[in-house]
Amino acid sequence: MATKALQKYNPSDKGIPVMCYDFDQIIDRSGNHAAKYDERAKKFGTSDVIPLWIADMDFRTCQPVIDALTARAQEGIWGYTARPESYFEAVRGWQKRRHGWEIDPKLMSFSLGVVQSISACVRLFTPEGGTVLIQTPVYSEFYDMAEAWGRKVLECPFAEQDGKWTVNWTDFEEKLHHADLFLLCNPHNPLDIVWTPEELRRMTELCIKHHVRLFSDEIHGDLVFHGKRHTPTASLSPEIARYVMTGISGSKTFNLAGLQASAMVFPDRHTKHIFDRFWHRMDIHRNNAFSLTAMEAAFNGGEEWLEQLLPYLSDNFDFVVNFCRTRIPKVKTYAPDATYLMWLDCRDLGLENDALRDFMIHKAGLGLNEGWSFGRQLKGFMRLNAACPRSVLSKALTQLEAAVNNL
Repeated sequence: MATKALQKYNPSDKGIPVMCYDFDQIIDRSGNHAAKYDERAKKFGTSDVIPLWIADMDFRTCQPVIDALTARAQEGIWGYTARPESYFEAVRGWQKRRHGWEIDPKLMSFSLGVVQSISACVRLFTPEGGTVLIQTPVYSEFYDMAEAWGRKVLECPFAEQDGKWTVNWTDFEEKLHHADLFLLCNPHNPLDIVWTPEELRRMTELCIKHHVRLFSDEIHGDLVFHGKRHTPTASLSPEIARYVMTGISGSKTFNLAGLQASAMVFPDRHTKHIFDRFWHRMDIHRNNAFSLTAMEAAFNGGEEWLEQLLPYLSDNFDFVVNFCRTRIPKVKTYAPDATYLMWLDCRDLGLENDALRDFMIHKAGLGLNEGWSFGRQLKGFMRLNAACPRSVLSKALTQLEAAVNNL
């Protein structure tokens, strides 16, 4: 079925053959070991929920990736695989085209993923018993990767007023006095904030002032909407770049998380050497063959797919916002400026956190992420993954509407 999204992108002026992707197609992912589906019973206590939680998409990736992986599979030999310079050149080329960031290839390293990179940097660049500063609510792995190494988590809660979340700058600077590492989510998950260059500059300059290293998680940097523009933190200035470690990947952009591949960009060769030595000691530096193939194909040939995906996602956001505003006014949300994750304010339902989780699972039949996993003092929020066919969202919201009406 043709969608509004398919009518918006026309690369013919570049001489590129147009391939129309159908994001309305429902693909049965159950039974293929997809965590989003096959781990429903483990997470929610039942498989009878529409899964709108874990952050991957229910869309097939771009055809160049599928073709490249098919060809690689048909070779039939997947032995030890080098991580060639072409891998990093694909990442560099993408970052320059999409975000205007010129990366020094000598400061790049391979990693299994951005979360694994965060974990390694917490281990390597903070002292035993040290402190990691995060801005909450934020991606729950920021807590987990700090606490996994016995580090203390220091929260700087965002200030919230009328659904708008902003940095409490006084609190942020005060807490930098006690921090060894600041984990920045750029763009922000789950609040979907696209940081302005001015905001990023203010945060980074405060980190420099207080001698605090900064890790910038930029895994959602390609998923930006409403005329906003992603700014890589390290691109702000050479001085700022000397304080910033950046994690980037095509896994969110192209729905490739299961292949586990990303890239790190470091402020200097010494920092890179420490990181590389950590992974070499576990012999994790070259494999696997399929992630290499997929990432290169995505960054070199996936732009057409992405340009069709973005307006489809944007229309999904508008659909959810309009549905909630007109039919479920007790559930408030907004169209994200980044990511494909929507932040639901359910406080008007009057339910405590455990009751809200139970309500979503057993009354609405929805598998969502609990808001308190992103900020441990939060009450009444949920996160919804909108990267699915619109018919799925329609069914999910209709179920939610009925459950709210019966509350």
